[in-house]
Amino acid sequence: MKRTILMASAMALLAGCGKTAEAPKLAAPLTSGIDGQYIDAAIRPQDDLYRHLSGKWLDSFEIPADKARYGSFTKLSDDAEANLKAIIEAASAASDAKPGSEAQQIGDLFKSFMDEAAIEANGLKSLDDALKNIAALPDSKAVPATMATLTLLGVGTPFVPFVHQDNKDSTLYVVDLYQYGLGLPDRDYYLKDTEKYVQTRTQYRAHIEKMLGLTGDKAAAAKAKAIFAFENELAKLQWDKVENRNPVKTYNKVELAKLAELAPGFDFAAWLTAGGMAGKLDYLIVSQPSYITGVAKLLQTAPLDTWKAYLQWRVISEYAPYLPKAFVDENFAFYGTVLRGIPENRPRWKRGVELVEGSVGEALGKLYVEKHFPADNKARMEVLVGNLLAAYKASIDTLPWMSEATRNEARAKLAKFSPKIGYPVRWKDYSKLVIMPDDLVGNVARARAVGYQMEIAKLGKPIDRDEWGMTPQTVNAYYNPEKNEIVFPAAILQPPFFDVAADDAANYGGIGAVIGHEISHGFDDQGGQYDGDGNLRQWFTEDDLKNFKARTAALVAQYAAYEPVAGYHVNGELTLGENIADLSGLAIAYKAYKLSLGGRPAPVIDGLTGDQRFYLGWAQIWRGKDREPEAIRRLTVDPHSPPAVRGNGSLVNQAGFYEAFNVKEGDKMYLPPEARVSIW
Repeated sequence: MKRTILMASAMALLAGCGKTAEAPKLAAPLTSGIDGQYIDAAIRPQDDLYRHLSGKWLDSFEIPADKARYGSFTKLSDDAEANLKAIIEAASAASDAKPGSEAQQIGDLFKSFMDEAAIEANGLKSLDDALKNIAALPDSKAVPATMATLTLLGVGTPFVPFVHQDNKDSTLYVVDLYQYGLGLPDRDYYLKDTEKYVQTRTQYRAHIEKMLGLTGDKAAAAKAKAIFAFENELAKLQWDKVENRNPVKTYNKVELAKLAELAPGFDFAAWLTAGGMAGKLDYLIVSQPSYITGVAKLLQTAPLDTWKAYLQWRVISEYAPYLPKAFVDENFAFYGTVLRGIPENRPRWKRGVELVEGSVGEALGKLYVEKHFPADNKARMEVLVGNLLAAYKASIDTLPWMSEATRNEARAKLAKFSPKIGYPVRWKDYSKLVIMPDDLVGNVARARAVGYQMEIAKLGKPIDRDEWGMTPQTVNAYYNPEKNEIVFPAAILQPPFFDVAADDAANYGGIGAVIGHEISHGFDDQGGQYDGDGNLRQWFTEDDLKNFKARTAALVAQYAAYEPVAGYHVNGELTLGENIADLSGLAIAYKAYKLSLGGRPAPVIDGLTGDQRFYLGWAQIWRGKDREPEAIRRLTVDPHSPPAVRGNGSLVNQAGFYEAFNVKEGDKMYLPPEARVSIW
C-alpha cells in the first residue's frame, strides 16, 4: 500500500522517542470542536455521556428512507458522494474525452448506468453467455473451472481466491482461499432458530423463486428449494466468524501437489488455469481446510442440476443491480428492506456514483483530492500521527504487566509502522479497462475482470508497498498487519473527526483516537500476532501472553453484557479486536493530547475543559442510529460494536474520563477501579 510524503517526517518524529511536534499556529481563534446543539441536559454525562451529548438527535432524527443507518460516518460519506457526483457529471458531460482516458471511463460508465431505456431493452442478453455456459456443464468435473471463470466476473462461488502477503513470509504474495458463496449474510442466518432468522430464511427462499421467475424459468420454485438446501449445506460446513479471526488457525499452507488429498475429486488444476493462476504459485493458503474438503464432497454428492441452478443463481443475484428494473426492485426488496430494514432504494445517481467508485475508484479519487483535500489537513495530521506514535511508545515503555523482552519487541514493531495520509503517491492504472456508454453489464464484468487481473498480476512480483486498500474518498481508516501500516484516507479528515478550526482537544478525541485505534490494531488479539515486518510470529513471552489474554477476557465479558436489541447481545469475541483498538486508541490519544500541551494548561472553551472536550470529541464521532434489522445483521456479522456501545464502552475504563466529569460510585458509568480494563 502506498507510502506518502508523510513517511519521513512521521518516522523522524518517532525516532525522537518522547519528543512531540508543535501544531502549526492558526490565526483565527480556535473553536471547541464540540457540536452541542443536541445535548440532553436531563441526562448526566456521568450516567451516559453518549446520550448526554446526542440525546436530542437520537430522539428526533429520522434515518433517511434509503439508508439502514445514519451517523457521523454517513454524513461525511454523503458529503463526499455529492462532491463525486459533480466530478462524474462533469466527465459525463464532456464531449472531448480521449477514448480510454480516465475521464472517458468515468463519464461513460456513469452514462451506461443512468441509461435505463438501454438496460430495459438489453434484458438478460449480456448474461446469456455466462448462464448458457453453466447450463451446458457436462458433469461435476467441469464445475471447478466454471467457478474460477465466474470469480473473474465478480461472482461469488463456494470459495474465492484472495491475493495478499504470505502471513509467515511477508516478502511474498500468495493466494488464500476463503469460504464464501452464501446468499444470506452469515452461516448463523441458516443455522440459528431465532424468530428473526427463521423468518428471514422463509423470505430468502421466496426471493430466490421470484428472481428466477423473472428470468422466465418455469421450474423456479423447485430450483429455489434446491438452491436454499445447497446453501444450507455450505453453511453447515463453514467456520464461524470467531474462528476466522484466528490468523494462526487460518494459516494452512498446502502445496499444489497436496490439494488432491485435501479436496478429493475437485480439479484444482483446472480451477487454477481458468483463474489465471497456473504456473504462478507453488502453494495455497487454505483458511478453512475442513470447509474446502466439504465443498469437494458436495461436488460428488449434490446433483449436477443443483450445482447448475446454484451457480446460475449466483450470477443473477450478483448482477441484479445492473439488470432491468424488475430485477433491481426485487433484489432491493430482499437485500435492502428484509435484511436491513431500508424502505426505499437509493436514488439512481447515488448507485451510479457507487458503481464508478467501485470500478475506477482511484481515477475518481485523484480528481477528488485535487478539489477537496487542503494541504493544511495533511500538515495537521502529520503532527497528530507523530504525537500518537510517541505516546504509544511512552505507554509501551511503562506498561506494568509486560516483561522487558516483550517490551523490546513491541518497540521494534512500533518503530516500523508506516503511516499514510490522504492519498497514494502513485495511482492505479486502469488503461486496460474498456468502458462503453451503452453496455452496463459488460462494463461491470470488464471492470471486475480487470480488477481481478490486477490482483493476480502481483504473484511472483515484489511487494508493492505504495498500494492503498481504500480510495481517498472513503470515510474510514485501516491497519494492515502484513505491511504494518496505518492508513487515513482524505475523506475522513473532516469534522467531527478532524477540524482545522478546532482546538486540539476535540481533534485528539476524534481523529486522534481513530489514529490510536488503528495503531492499536497492531497490538490487538489479531494484529499483535504479527511482528514489525508483517510476519505471523509470537513475540510475546508466555507469561506476557497469559497477562494479555486475561485482560482481553475481561473486555470480552464487558462487551458481551451489552444488549443493543432485545435478545441480541454484542458478541464480545467477534468484536474483541475492535474493542481493544477503541479502548487502547482512546487511552493513547489522551496521553498524546497531554503531551501536545507541553505542560501548558488547556483553555476552557464554551464552558468545557480540555479533558471534557477530548472525551466529548470521542462520543460525538459515534453519533448514529441503526434500523433494527440492520442492527441485528451487524450484531451477527460486524466485528465492530454498535455506535452507542462504542461511544460509552471504552469510557468506563478510562481514568481520565472519571476525573474529567467527576464520575463517582453510584453513577451509571462508574466501574470500580479493579473492574476497569487497561491493556496498552
